Amino acid sequence: MCVPTYNEADNLAWLVGRLRAAEPAVHVLVVDDNSPDGTGALADELAAADDAIHVLHRTEKGGLGAAYLAGFRWALDAGYDVVGEMDADGSHQPEQLHRLLEALVEGGGADLVIGSRYVPGGSVVNWPKRREAISRGGNLYVRLLLGIAVRDATAGYRVFRRTALEKIDLDSVESTGYVFQTDLVTRCLRAGLTVREVPIEFVERVRGDSKMSGAVATESLRRITRWGLRERREQLHRALRRGR
Repeated sequence: MCVPTYNEADNLAWLVGRLRAAEPAVHVLVVDDNSPDGTGALADELAAADDAIHVLHRTEKGGLGAAYLAGFRWALDAGYDVVGEMDADGSHQPEQLHRLLEALVEGGGADLVIGSRYVPGGSVVNWPKRREAISRGGNLYVRLLLGIAVRDATAGYRVFRRTALEKIDLDSVESTGYVFQTDLVTRCLRAGLTVREVPIEFVERVRGDSKMSGAVATESLRRITRWGLRERREQLHRALRRGR
């Protein structure tokens, strides 16, 4: 599992300990963006005590998507067949990871499995109603504009098959913020890959500060709008060509 960090010293050992206890066979890659609070050094200590924990140090805070891309490339180079992602703040519960891993192989298998807040059985704990409404509204906007059926395209609790990451051309991904999540699920669907959602209970962090901001949300909305309009133009051009 790739776990990106920036100033998560209060959460990291707690989260990684839970993950290693819940899924002993799963390796952990901490991708730290040079956290000034010492998260990177703490990650090194954890890795020194456990061969299944690894650390990738980046030199600057470059955005969530950039951290995940670096982690994915590391995992692919290391030969892993399944690559996952989860937040470092505890909002994604390690004890529910088995749901995603099981869905990856059940019923003929999936290429990407998303831990979803918004499918039946999913839930959000300790979020203000306004924030949940914004999140649900954003996902509805994504579904309508991009023409996809995924209920929680912005979710960050996921597992990919290696072959899926290789097929969607990670080198061409330019999104670095939270819109990265929507970008990758859309790429998977456009590539004809199988995407499944399983319900999770998402729990708001209790320690540390959220990295989401108005600027991040605006960047995500702008990119999604641009992608959606481009997709609609391409659909129109395809329809016109078929009609000739």
